[in-house]
Amino acid sequence: MSKNPLEELYSQGQSAWLDNIHREIIQNGEVEQMIREDALKGITSNPTIFQKAIASGTRYQDSIAGMLQTKNDYNARDLFYQLAIDDIQHAADLLKPVYEETKFCDGLVSIEVSPELAYDTEGTIKEARHLHNTVNRPNVMIKVPATKEGLPAIETLIAEGISINATLLFSVERYKDVAKAFLRGLETRAANGNDLAHVASVASFFVSRVDVLVDKLLEEKLSTANDQQRNTITSLKGGIAIANAKLAYNIYEELFSSDQFKSLKAKGAQTQRLLWASTGVKNPDYRDVLYIEELIGPDTVNTMPPATMAAFKEHGKVALTLTRDTDQAQQAVSTLGSLGLDLNAITDQLEKDGVRLFIESFNALLESIQSSMQQIQQQTTGS
Repeated sequence: MSKNPLEELYSQGQSAWLDNIHREIIQNGEVEQMIREDALKGITSNPTIFQKAIASGTRYQDSIAGMLQTKNDYNARDLFYQLAIDDIQHAADLLKPVYEETKFCDGLVSIEVSPELAYDTEGTIKEARHLHNTVNRPNVMIKVPATKEGLPAIETLIAEGISINATLLFSVERYKDVAKAFLRGLETRAANGNDLAHVASVASFFVSRVDVLVDKLLEEKLSTANDQQRNTITSLKGGIAIANAKLAYNIYEELFSSDQFKSLKAKGAQTQRLLWASTGVKNPDYRDVLYIEELIGPDTVNTMPPATMAAFKEHGKVALTLTRDTDQAQQAVSTLGSLGLDLNAITDQLEKDGVRLFIESFNALLESIQSSMQQIQQQTTGS
């Protein structure tokens, strides 16, 4: 029998996480099966994922009805957090054995602070503490958007021993800032004589969204390009996102082989692994597992949407690819600049767009819950 490619990933040092959460897969045994058969090592969620989950099916509607029976003055936001926290707790319990087997490195489940707080440092810290305490599971990870305002929040929360998923990362420079904030947080924690081993962190570096925007901008360049430029543009399409991720991994290797981290490691610290996010392929012309196959390497995570995970299990090819062709990655980014496209400006735009889209999903989620509440209340009163 051929080996499951998802299991093979783990042999290369990469953990497969599921970028999806739904009460159905938690309750019907699907998550347990994936842990057992597919080397599932963690779960991530975000406002868009919860919005899709809660807007579909009846399991959440039944839960909402039950909550309203016990307390009829819930608002939509309170109901959402009750539903989300319940799912996160159950998922964390299912992954607890993985958490213990991997010495607190995997088996983690992420829940995000409200995206409305992306530019509010103190608000982020307050809500992250509240979520951490309310979920009350050792293997919960709080997602904090890695905006400029999010950086001091990440440092503070790490120093307090709260495991953090720094999310919405698009640029290599911002990733470097996040990793340094993580290290400073650990140093503060160590100086206070606190445990380091249980503090887990990942830096969620978004991939496919980079190609979606860069490819669009490259396509716009084609109409005025000469033959040589056309060849260059064609060669860059579908490759900048992977190049960008490889350059981020170079920074990871540099920072986490430094004397600064070696001192922390001696006290039990884990590295802050790079997590490849947004790995579902948006362009049907590209191989459907492109952003998994081209980013396989040690001390990394790939969080996959269900369809991408199923595709990789079915026909994925496993090889150490992340450390290949790093010189070409830098050259690709430089060539992009020579065409008048500034990757830093592009990633800044993607960050802004990412925050906006998550806020829109969060608002749609609250509207969906509000609609369900009204329907249930009307049925209850018979009006």
